[in-house]
Amino acid sequence: MEHGSGVQLVDKVVAILAAAAAEPRALADLTEATGIPRPTVHRLAVALEIHGLLSRDSGGRFRIGQGVVDLAHGVAADALTERAHAVLRGLRDSTGESCQIYRRQGDHRVCIASAERPSGLRDTVPTGAVLPMSAGSAAQVLLAWEPADLVDDIVAAATFDRSVLESVRRQGWAASVAEREAGVASVSAPVRGSDGAVLAAISVSGPLERLGREPGLVHSAAVLAAAAELSARQVG
Repeated sequence: MEHGSGVQLVDKVVAILAAAAAEPRALADLTEATGIPRPTVHRLAVALEIHGLLSRDSGGRFRIGQGVVDLAHGVAADALTERAHAVLRGLRDSTGESCQIYRRQGDHRVCIASAERPSGLRDTVPTGAVLPMSAGSAAQVLLAWEPADLVDDIVAAATFDRSVLESVRRQGWAASVAEREAGVASVSAPVRGSDGAVLAAISVSGPLERLGREPGLVHSAAVLAAAAELSARQVG
């Protein structure tokens, strides 16, 4: 391969990842694209799959895995967290509710920043909390723009179905009522990077007695505005 590092194993791994990133490829296609012997390609591709850096689609072709996405999002999340707190505080103050930012990590989502309502009944989600991807408006947002074959297993066990994710894509935000926890409602919108990819979900959450059975009618405009502001801060 061109521009080799001098470390052959690393060069081969990078070549395989680059080929799979360009388009999903069967083993024979990976071999042809990289010029690496088939047994070596097979051994390295299976190892990369075990570590989540490659995955296979429904046709058995190798493609970039969620592990690569998580690594990339991890870098973006550092900058995101640094820029998030002022936006979260503004959203909390304008809505009077607790606010969070979630990032996907495989089959879970992690709260990477939060701003709590100072008093009264609230939905407390501390920074660092790990929640499932199978319930809640933030989970819907984090899945709605993902390729189908990366979310099918999660959706199959979720409280929402694919039609809900289609609705989220159309309207640009998600709402949930008592999905993650009884008596709690939430509204979420996507935070995007400079390339338009969804980096995270920003959310407002609180008790049903304040947010009601249609929380999107109450807080979607504020959440969308906060998501747009935080997305704009990711540029550059």
